[in-house]
Amino acid sequence: MKYAVLGSGAMGLRFGVLLQEAGFEVDFVDTWDKQVSTIRSQHGVYVSRDGQNKHLVPINVYSPEEYDGRAEILIVFTKQYMLAELLDRCEHFFNDKHYALTCMNGMGHIEKLNQYFSAEHVIGGTAMIGTVLNKAGDVDFIGQKGAGSVNFANQTEQPDDVTQQVVADFKAAGMNPTLTTNFNGTLMAKVVFNSVVNTLCTMFKVRMGEFIQAPTTRALSVQLIDEAYDVCERAGIKLLTSRQEEWQQVVTVSQTGNPLHFPSMYQDLSNGRETEVDYINGYIYDLGKKYNYEASTHNFLRHLVHLTEFTDKFDVNGFINQVIEDDKAHEQKVAAVSQ
Repeated sequence: MKYAVLGSGAMGLRFGVLLQEAGFEVDFVDTWDKQVSTIRSQHGVYVSRDGQNKHLVPINVYSPEEYDGRAEILIVFTKQYMLAELLDRCEHFFNDKHYALTCMNGMGHIEKLNQYFSAEHVIGGTAMIGTVLNKAGDVDFIGQKGAGSVNFANQTEQPDDVTQQVVADFKAAGMNPTLTTNFNGTLMAKVVFNSVVNTLCTMFKVRMGEFIQAPTTRALSVQLIDEAYDVCERAGIKLLTSRQEEWQQVVTVSQTGNPLHFPSMYQDLSNGRETEVDYINGYIYDLGKKYNYEASTHNFLRHLVHLTEFTDKFDVNGFINQVIEDDKAHEQKVAAVSQ
């Protein structure tokens, strides 16, 4: 199988590089001009693992307008709010034989993919794999070789021969894939996980290993998990794990899987990018509202993240100077009146 990664950021690079190293042909497509130009100028992408052994991996990278779509499987990996533009710019090379595979965070992407690909050719998934894009052309794989796992499910919930081959390829690439026949349950399991770990680590700017050691972590996590499961039960979505198993996954991944990892939402915040909280905690809350259920903790956290986005970009010095100027103007006005 030949692959093309549409959206060659942190996770897209990891998926593509691992597949390429396993012997599969992979192309990389990205809308970030600096990413494309940097990789071309240095003749590849610099890859390290947990900050060590940085080395150059040659890859073929294109802008969407340059690519001809010769791959069979399109791995779609971008931010939820960037997906519409990516698909629009790539549409010229889509054909009815392409399969679209995605392990994006949050929810909302499947509906966008279905505007271009039939449900029979959409493979949804989730990834328990930590990766950091240090800068354009420089990516850090978190965790030991073979760490992490992915879950796949066909949108039709009926695996075909192409899907089975994809799973075999990802197994050869050391990404520990599991194929399920529970599409919504597979996707929502990661949304629930991210609604706990991504959001709380981002709010308090801590690594996953720090987060899991806090005395209040269990209580906060269980409250969020319970609300999310209440929503899914009302929506008729059967998750892959029980509530207790979901909490245990939070513990295991944070303690032993990615203890040094800052989740992607924190990476977005620290780099001045928009977060995906509306597609994670916000999605859970909005879904609950459809069934007359208030996932209020998720909604509260969503607004807290947006407040953090605002304060991180807020011009404090400009605000202080404006207050000082306003005070001076007020004092001058009062002095003029008193005269």
